[in-house]
Amino acid sequence: MGDGIKVVATNRAARHDFFIDDVFEAGIVLTGTEVKSLRQGRAVIGDGYVYIDGGEAWAENIHIPEYSQGTWTNHAPRRKRKLLLHGHEIEDLQQRTREKGFTIVPLRLYFLDGRAKLEIGLGRGKKMHDKRQALREKQDKRESERSLGVQRRLNT
Repeated sequence: MGDGIKVVATNRAARHDFFIDDVFEAGIVLTGTEVKSLRQGRAVIGDGYVYIDGGEAWAENIHIPEYSQGTWTNHAPRRKRKLLLHGHEIEDLQQRTREKGFTIVPLRLYFLDGRAKLEIGLGRGKKMHDKRQALREKQDKRESERSLGVQRRLNT
């Protein structure tokens, strides 16, 4: 049907602001104009969040702009959208979000073989010192890789 994964939007800040413990792939209920707008590669999931209500998972504040060729059938850009998960996954998420500090954040919005999917992560919020530590480790890794590259060039 499709040809693998086509990423539409990623939430790069999520892994910076949260320790992601578990990752789930959820289908997302969309209207026709939303799918067409996503196929144009336009969406923002940075300020989105996911919550469980009445045994159903909902994504809110995910911005999918109106389809440019859409007419009166166009959608509201920031409407809440239902996520499609297995019952045991929803129960697991609901139980773990009751624990202190856990939240569900959207990580990626993509097409998998032609079907829209939202990758969500169960995460705990990072403290400021955790963010600084992660940034320091990332910089150290980058510097070591850079110095190894310089050594390889000198040795050849």
